[in-house]
Amino acid sequence: MKIPSNPKNITIIKEDEWLEPFQKDILNRMRWANQHIDFINDNYGSLKKFARAHEYYGFNYDSKKKGWWYREWAPNADRLSLVGDFNEWNTEANILERLDYGIWETFLSDEHYGDKIQNYSLVKVHIKANNGAHNRIPVYIKRVVQDPTDHSFCGQIITESEFNWTDSKFKTPSKQSPLIYECHIGMATEEGRVGTYTEFKDNILPRIKKLGYNTIQMMAIQEHPYYGSFGYHVSNFFAPTSRFGTPDELRDLINEAHNLGLTVIMDVVHSHSVKNFAEGLHEFDGTKDSYFIEGPEGWHPDWDSRLFNYSNVDVERFLLSNLTYWLEEFHFDGFRFDGVTSMLYHHHGNTSFDGYGKYFGDDLNNSAVLYLQMANKLIHSINKNALSIAEDMSGNPGACRKIEDGGIGFDYRLAMGVPDYWIKLLKEKQDQDWKVGEIWWEMTNRRAKEKTIAYAESHDQALVGDKTLAFQLMDKEMYTAMSVFSQSMVVDRGIALHKLIRFITITLGGEGYLNFMGNEFGHPEWIDFPREGNDWSYQYARRQWSLSEKSDLKYKYLNDFDRDMVSLIAENNILSAKKVEKLHEDEVNNVLVFQKGDLVFVFNFHPENSIEDYQFYVPKAGKYQVTFSSDDEVYGGFQRVDKQYVYKTEKIDGVSKLRVFIPNRTAFVMKKVK
Repeated sequence: MKIPSNPKNITIIKEDEWLEPFQKDILNRMRWANQHIDFINDNYGSLKKFARAHEYYGFNYDSKKKGWWYREWAPNADRLSLVGDFNEWNTEANILERLDYGIWETFLSDEHYGDKIQNYSLVKVHIKANNGAHNRIPVYIKRVVQDPTDHSFCGQIITESEFNWTDSKFKTPSKQSPLIYECHIGMATEEGRVGTYTEFKDNILPRIKKLGYNTIQMMAIQEHPYYGSFGYHVSNFFAPTSRFGTPDELRDLINEAHNLGLTVIMDVVHSHSVKNFAEGLHEFDGTKDSYFIEGPEGWHPDWDSRLFNYSNVDVERFLLSNLTYWLEEFHFDGFRFDGVTSMLYHHHGNTSFDGYGKYFGDDLNNSAVLYLQMANKLIHSINKNALSIAEDMSGNPGACRKIEDGGIGFDYRLAMGVPDYWIKLLKEKQDQDWKVGEIWWEMTNRRAKEKTIAYAESHDQALVGDKTLAFQLMDKEMYTAMSVFSQSMVVDRGIALHKLIRFITITLGGEGYLNFMGNEFGHPEWIDFPREGNDWSYQYARRQWSLSEKSDLKYKYLNDFDRDMVSLIAENNILSAKKVEKLHEDEVNNVLVFQKGDLVFVFNFHPENSIEDYQFYVPKAGKYQVTFSSDDEVYGGFQRVDKQYVYKTEKIDGVSKLRVFIPNRTAFVMKKVK
């Protein structure tokens, strides 16, 4: 990577004069990346070779020697021995030899163990260290199961996979305009239980395809001991959770998604690790700082979890190898990185980012920046079309720019302020007090040339203690007035605003869009996993798909609107459209008109005002027709927008204007007729 001799010529600084006072910080960001790549190349050959630790550590079969190598990195341990059902859990049977650099290894030959090591044989590693002698789960283990009796977790050796991929022609089509369906496999069944990979493949993939989304974002794939953590307290980073099925069943799911033309990305958690001693990495070699930062700084103050030491080359190699593993072994097409704000700053985001100085200086975790640069470089070297998305609420400059431009290398960041804005608006303001200028600002105010994934709600907005967007709007009326035979002004308002909020978010909020499964049809209530506080109930840890399928319920209106909305956006390339122009803003009637791509979008947020012959400017004179309307009867509307009528522009005050009837709480799209 060539670095400009004059820092002012670094791309992101040239494009943003406010970054000039921090040119030294950005220059260092680039220099350290260059130096680190040189270090990796000199010592490991290349970044790709460096990120293949899983082919050395853990269990790997040696076809020449005919047997299994098991290796572990435990620099401060005194003694390691492999135990499992293959050796009757004998701590003296397979003692590991200590090599240099804290590496331990043993070899299990087919001659002695060929008939004893079976697929899914149970296994642990017995470690003697400063913290005593304990059976632990191997760090690079590829499957972990829970004992149904005592609920303890144990590793398994996977000796074979019979899976045959059939997705060789898949080319990740959604990088430029991702329409993301965020999903949780376990929650994706209507019954009160944990769903499976196979059920998701058979029942939910066709639904996603029919809805028009082109990307699936899978949550909770890395093994986690507590189901209620939503998958964010990971214990075993290389093990796809066994709650949902086998590794091959996960492969089958992804293979089928690819055959349907769907990109599949994983919600990867490298921002922290579960603190659990029995299941995770905590005190693995007897010390608290082999994988994690030493002292109080190694604990997350809000998440009660351990924080990785990104400056340790062995930890970096572990995490980068984890990315390689998921990309290659399971054909994931990229990642949504959880907790990036927490990674980037020593204060983990517990500040107001009210000035550029907050992005640099002593608060910035430069080791984490370097790790994320290497992660993005690695991901795109393995698959140039892979998606890399940052969950960053800070707006760190350059996070979604190329490393050679002075950035960190992500493709997109989540627009985390957008759903927060909608919830705040619904909670704090009456409908008549909404300001369309403010809505425009919230939807369009983002860093130039850094792509964003917009969303009205994700899984975060519906966690227990809060509500889905639909439930915020309609609350208890959803229990009594969602029948098509019921009349309810609350439900009418809720359905109308649910459509408008999602529609303006997808059109203006970013270059990509995300929806959490079920929210497309207004899933009611909240998300709450089984726990002691709710008597281990699955009532709120499932998706009530049948609500959208019943002809006598109004959920079908929202579901069909979402499907057609997504189709409109995809067919007209709205997410990637460069031209966005505000044409009209009326704060009295709460009307907003803008053009994006070849379409004119008209929004009326007013709770009451429906206006005849409403005038607004359009850039091109000619004939226009409504092609899409939220007020259609099939979407639960009142059929007040005429989609057959052809409107002609008039010269008014020297510019081309249209005269159109604009009903209240309605959005529609107009296109110039050729």
